[in-house]
Amino acid sequence: MITSLDRQNCRMAEHAGPTGGLELVESVRPGPDGLVPVIAQQWDTGAVLMLAWMDAEALRRTLATGRATYYSRSRQAYWVKGETSGNRQWVKEIALDCDGDAVLIKVDQHGPACHTGAASCFDERHLRLTGT
Repeated sequence: MITSLDRQNCRMAEHAGPTGGLELVESVRPGPDGLVPVIAQQWDTGAVLMLAWMDAEALRRTLATGRATYYSRSRQAYWVKGETSGNRQWVKEIALDCDGDAVLIKVDQHGPACHTGAASCFDERHLRLTGT
């Protein structure tokens, strides 16, 4: 299921259906802790930016505002990406995987996505496999 957001008006686009994203929230299948993993991806380049967590309320807040809102497992609190750093994520599209237990958010990232100041949380350590 894919839902698009109108960034300027912070509302669901026509693909979302008549319930304005409610079907998306109801389709999510969280783990025992009530959370689902969320991958944030730059909408125009496809660059993977970060992994975070959401519950149903964080997803509702994201849909309502057009700003990526996550749930911090360590702080046990909601946080809006860029609220303190200024490195905001404007949500363009939200998709669920086939099982509904993972979310992909395509965003327009303003500033670095990683708390370290890197463009992506996946910039530093990687292993490239060759010959497969």
